[in-house]
Amino acid sequence: MKSALSIKPVSVYENVTKEQFLQFIHPKREPALLRSVDIGECTSKWTTDYICGKVGSVNVKVHVSSSPLMDFINKNFLYKTIPFEELVKRASTVACDQENLTSGEFYYLRSLGYDRRGRDIADIKKQFPNLANDIRIPDFFEDSDFFSSVFRIASQGVQLWTHYDVMDNLLIQVKGRKRMALFRPDDALNMYLIGDKSQVLDIDNPDCKLYPKFLLTQRYECLMEPGDIIFIPALWFHNALAIDFSIAVNVFWKNLKHELYDKNDPYGNKDPIPANRALQMVENAVKLLDILPDDYKDFYMKRMITVLEAKIPTDKREGQV
Repeated sequence: MKSALSIKPVSVYENVTKEQFLQFIHPKREPALLRSVDIGECTSKWTTDYICGKVGSVNVKVHVSSSPLMDFINKNFLYKTIPFEELVKRASTVACDQENLTSGEFYYLRSLGYDRRGRDIADIKKQFPNLANDIRIPDFFEDSDFFSSVFRIASQGVQLWTHYDVMDNLLIQVKGRKRMALFRPDDALNMYLIGDKSQVLDIDNPDCKLYPKFLLTQRYECLMEPGDIIFIPALWFHNALAIDFSIAVNVFWKNLKHELYDKNDPYGNKDPIPANRALQMVENAVKLLDILPDDYKDFYMKRMITVLEAKIPTDKREGQV
């Protein structure tokens, strides 16, 4: 069944400067598609031959799936370690039925560093130093707030699970087209969340019997071309579909006080410390209620809900049922 969601276009801005971004775009807390911003020579230089020549046979860990709809909740993919040049060869080869996108293997790289302790924060300057000088990251944030710069490669047709991030970020599209679908934080109760991820895997053809409230969401959408940048504010749900073989770089920065973030979080996707503690307290409260008979448990669960609902501003309650 086709989704009945209404779709709004993401606002588009041309030739944005740092001052314009900070004064007019960032304060709105809404996604923005930025065009004609200088991102260096990467869009012309980063051919498959060029990046393979610069990176070579360095091993990278990638997601490999038989389905283009990658599902992080149910893990319908395997992690495989392969040489970078082999990844590019496979990911840039059309290995599926273009109409149905149902056969073949699909690849997705989300770069991450490694130090003596294990996983480390992604930084294109460290993991891909021979490519880093080709891309110019807009200086829309303070250097001291920088968290990570993530190098990404995806096969044509790969669609990533809908999720939210806890930091503001810029997604810089270098090669290929990408469709971005986004949903407001206000729609959290309609997203069927497990952690930071939505259970609604196919957002274009959702199971309306399993996920009826998903149809209440307001969807925002844009098509990114090479050279485009999208600003994704923290807590906005987003879903990325690679229309073509895709190369992109994500830049995340800390838009809250630094002490609110978990220091032992190389991915930067753990909820802020106060929020994480509050969620753990809710889970513990639910476990405590399990001791009671069902009718008592039901009654006090409803009381907990009324306490939480009372804290939601009136203008945020519409549609949150």
